Amino acid sequence: MKYIGIDIGTTSVCGAVLDTASRRIVTAVTQQNRSFIRTSNSWERIQDTAKILAAARRIITGLTAKHSGIAGIGVTGQMHGIVYVDDNGDVVSPLYTWQDTRAGLPHRYGTYAERFSRITGYPVAPGFGLATHFYNLKNNIVPACTVSFCTIMDYIVMKLTGNRSPKIDATNAASFGVFDLRKRCFDTKALAQSGIDTTMLPDVVPSASIAGHWHGIPVVTALGDNQASFLGSVRNIERTALVNFGTGAQVSAFTEKFAAIDGLDTRPFPGGGYLFVGASLCGGKSYALLERFFRKTIACFGVQQPPDIYAAMNDIDYDSLTDRLAVDTRFAGTRTDPARRGGISNMSMDNLTPEHLIAGFLDGMVNELADMYRAIPARVRTRVQSLTGSGNGLRKNQLLKHIVEKRFGYAMRFPAHVEEAAVGAAMAAAVGTGHGDFATIGKLIRYE
Repeated sequence: MKYIGIDIGTTSVCGAVLDTASRRIVTAVTQQNRSFIRTSNSWERIQDTAKILAAARRIITGLTAKHSGIAGIGVTGQMHGIVYVDDNGDVVSPLYTWQDTRAGLPHRYGTYAERFSRITGYPVAPGFGLATHFYNLKNNIVPACTVSFCTIMDYIVMKLTGNRSPKIDATNAASFGVFDLRKRCFDTKALAQSGIDTTMLPDVVPSASIAGHWHGIPVVTALGDNQASFLGSVRNIERTALVNFGTGAQVSAFTEKFAAIDGLDTRPFPGGGYLFVGASLCGGKSYALLERFFRKTIACFGVQQPPDIYAAMNDIDYDSLTDRLAVDTRFAGTRTDPARRGGISNMSMDNLTPEHLIAGFLDGMVNELADMYRAIPARVRTRVQSLTGSGNGLRKNQLLKHIVEKRFGYAMRFPAHVEEAAVGAAMAAAVGTGHGDFATIGKLIRYE
């Protein structure tokens, strides 16, 4: 059987076709997500939903034209963000992405996110859908014709199936905030206290429920991209930790039992259980920031066409360096402290060199995740026996991989396929149409 998975990322829209018989990805395609809308507000990060929907439709149309007998379609994408829709299921706003920090703007009682968190009793960071909605509500930005809101991937599913109201599963609903993780539902009493009309909340349905059909092909409800990436990367969910480096970075591990851990997200896993997730806002962006610094430095000395800077950065003799720089790579803050900034310390007369700076950045990137991993309960960490890597930040940087392995104490394996989130969405489509369950679907994963 063949299943299509679509991943609506912040910078790209990807599609993959999974053949469950051969356990292979027979086709994978990627298009740039060129939907960002220019704005004069530095805190505003919004995208054009029409462009995203068009890209998703193009990919699905192309994949179904190339492969006959597609048995299901799954969709995943960037979590936390929201779009507003009217009673016809048509979008009436841009996509307010997870990078949008309007809820971090000053309110007379701190920031909007802090005020919202105090009212509801739930910690909700800027960029989370309900904090964004709270800001929009208080500033009269919510379109008058709005009847509901949802993630971009839930909107894509709704338009593919011709439905007029969005459905959402727990993996995406929890990313909005003010979500009871044990009961797997929104805390409507807490939300009502904030002045939010809870009738606007999308209905929460089980993961991989069949939402409808696209040209006769079943389409299942969307998954959050973190859970989809875990699903599309990890063969044994109970024995494996996942490290991902992309635009951001995450470390994830599965647990059957709920627990709230300071500094970590506890996110619903499809089919039951949870993921402990440590999420870095910078991640791979830290390394890109350093590359840009070197590029501009070279340009200052009149070199307009520099060599491959990343290749040079990755070629340092990392293990031979001593008297290391201490680099805090939290340049974009953290979810709980958006105002936090990074820093460089322990500079001496001998270690202010490009090599030490590169090593310090890499150490900082990995150390942030390693510290988060150590916060995961020992009962979960002691069960972990292997480490899986995902994301281009790791695949394309053997030095970063080497450092992660040293910090975590395991050799790292990569799935034989790329676009892990899209593959996870395809696997969800397989589960939703009767091909196994979420606990065992990982047996389809092949490693390099």
